[in-house]
Amino acid sequence: MGVDSGDTIAALATAPGRAGIAVIRLSGPAAFGAVEALTGRVPTVRRMSRALLRDPRDGEALDDAMAVVFPGPASFTGEDVAEFHLHGGRAVVDGVLGALLRLPGVRPADPGEFTRRAFLNDRLDLTAAEAVLDLVDAETAAQRRQALRQASGSLAGIYDDWRTALVMAMARLDAWIDFPDEDLPADVVEGVIEDLEGLAKALEGHLADAGRGERLREGLRMAIVGPPNAGKSSLLNWLAQRDVAIVSATAGTTRDVLEVYLDIEGYPATVADTAGLRETADSVEAEGVRRALARAEDADLRLVVVDWSASSVDREGIARWLDGDAIAIANKIDRGGSPPEPWIPVSVTTGQGLDALMNRIAVELEARMAVREAPTLTRARHRHAAQEALEGVRRARDGLQGGVPLELPAEDLRLAARALGRITGKVDVEELLDVIFREFCLGK
Repeated sequence: MGVDSGDTIAALATAPGRAGIAVIRLSGPAAFGAVEALTGRVPTVRRMSRALLRDPRDGEALDDAMAVVFPGPASFTGEDVAEFHLHGGRAVVDGVLGALLRLPGVRPADPGEFTRRAFLNDRLDLTAAEAVLDLVDAETAAQRRQALRQASGSLAGIYDDWRTALVMAMARLDAWIDFPDEDLPADVVEGVIEDLEGLAKALEGHLADAGRGERLREGLRMAIVGPPNAGKSSLLNWLAQRDVAIVSATAGTTRDVLEVYLDIEGYPATVADTAGLRETADSVEAEGVRRALARAEDADLRLVVVDWSASSVDREGIARWLDGDAIAIANKIDRGGSPPEPWIPVSVTTGQGLDALMNRIAVELEARMAVREAPTLTRARHRHAAQEALEGVRRARDGLQGGVPLELPAEDLRLAARALGRITGKVDVEELLDVIFREFCLGK
């Protein structure tokens, strides 16, 4: 697909602000000329070289830095690429970037434009391009591992194999359609049906992943729910290892939903503390209860907390939340009581049972987000396209079994192949590019 963009882009590729090192990246036909303009020479390719950078306008020294060049097409973008590794002061970065952008043919890069050029020059497929963004955004070890697997092409490989199988099935049907008088094997249709059966099962298994990849990318949603004064805010503070929520003996202290982002054994989770669930005439508290109920309904995992020492705990009322997506927590056991299973006995005050609770939470997160050997779906657009491909395969299989004209299942297979192609960028991608690459930061 290679493209010649014609212009050269430049941007800061590291985070802005004071730092030890800053990297400015260029890509395009004027990249090497820009290096020569600031350093007086083009260094040996793919070898970092020390260089005194000067402003081409007046020769003013800008920095004592390092420069490296990567000739296309064997570069990240497929074009000539250059990088300056500078001292990370704001004045240094502004001076060098300003000097570069005054050169003819050099302009500021748009967000994601380096990766977009890599895609357009066949250096990356769309899933790998999205994985670059996921790597930049990764905040836990599990997120990093998933992004690296996708960046290596494992996900694209699966879709390409399935698309190849569809194209081969289409070719066999087209042979029957285009050459009806030729002496073709009589079992062609039966063979296509058998292949489509296997492909449908593979797609069904791929889609039946309980949203693991998306959850890992975005983080599991957890909600702490229960009656007032059960110790929900204290539990949130213990999980966060800091004072996030106000803890008070007065019932109804928490009126709104408080959220904390956590890294639990490498898995990302957003934990929300909610208002105590009870009947109340206070309009503000009632709104808090309504929001708590809504958050509990939407949560992937609920931490249901009760004060086990209290004599008036509505255990029957709270039981509605104790399903397969809940952990039952009996708090304040230091005051007495011995809860039965499935309740986990803890005391947030003394620390009793909290290690066991954290282990249970980690197990639940792993069960919902652990990456299997086979690559998983990581975005809603992947899931939608894979579902569309599955529906096309099923229609084609059912049509062939029902004896419909071969043109109809052949068209269904074309639609299925097109759907898979949209995931990796083989077809119909122009409308996706702006949506995907506008999420990137400058310099990527």
